[in-house]
Amino acid sequence: MSEEPLLRLNEVTKRHKTKNAAGDVSAVSGVSLSIAPQQTLALVGESGSGKSTLAQCIACLERPSSGEIFFEGQNIAALDERQLRLVRPQIQLIFQDPANSLNPRWTALEILTEPLLIQRRCAKSEAADRARALLQRVAIPAEKLGQRPDEFSGGQRQRLAIARALSLGPKLLILDEALSALGCSAQSQIANLLMDLQSSLGLTYLFITHDLAMAAHLAGKIAVMEHGRIAELGDADTVLRAPQQEITRRLLAAVPKPFSASQDLQVG
Repeated sequence: MSEEPLLRLNEVTKRHKTKNAAGDVSAVSGVSLSIAPQQTLALVGESGSGKSTLAQCIACLERPSSGEIFFEGQNIAALDERQLRLVRPQIQLIFQDPANSLNPRWTALEILTEPLLIQRRCAKSEAADRARALLQRVAIPAEKLGQRPDEFSGGQRQRLAIARALSLGPKLLILDEALSALGCSAQSQIANLLMDLQSSLGLTYLFITHDLAMAAHLAGKIAVMEHGRIAELGDADTVLRAPQQEITRRLLAAVPKPFSASQDLQVG
């Protein structure tokens, strides 16, 4: 018997109101896809294709205009705000720029303990110990616990954002271009960290990117998005070796050589 998906989208649409145009504009149009537990789906597309809007809907930060979003079998698109507060800790969103989620005036200790204390996951006396354990899990030295985000390197800031996302024990991480602002070495290190965390914690990932090479490295399946719709969906190897759509071929052509779809991708 096949395993029930952790996340399943059924005809999800998100329309935005416009100030001067007649009618609404659809950022996401009829998207259906699913992710099995402990697997990675890469959502690939050009800027403006609707990837981030879809991520906001899945993370319960925006409501879809129509359609269903099932998380652990429950249609979270139909929940009220009180019910959503119970779901949001299970779905964490990590952005391209950690400045979107990390308070620049807080130390790493404050950043990591804040969600634990707000959600009443532990007593204040225990929170610092949990913060140290989270830093260790993402390979940041414990002595940096008292430092602020601007005292971290770019890669370390993204590791800190990952540690904060992990603090509430989520089941699904949405990585919205989370590697694209980093250099090649930091990209490689964090990609490997993500795979280690998935293996040790049983995490499920929605990896959003415009980079097909990194998608191939991290994901078992790839969904290619264009103009708010899924243009192509399949096993990563199949999509890369025999792309069916022009958008997929265009994204593949943009991958720097020497990457080749006919070879296994190795990063770092």
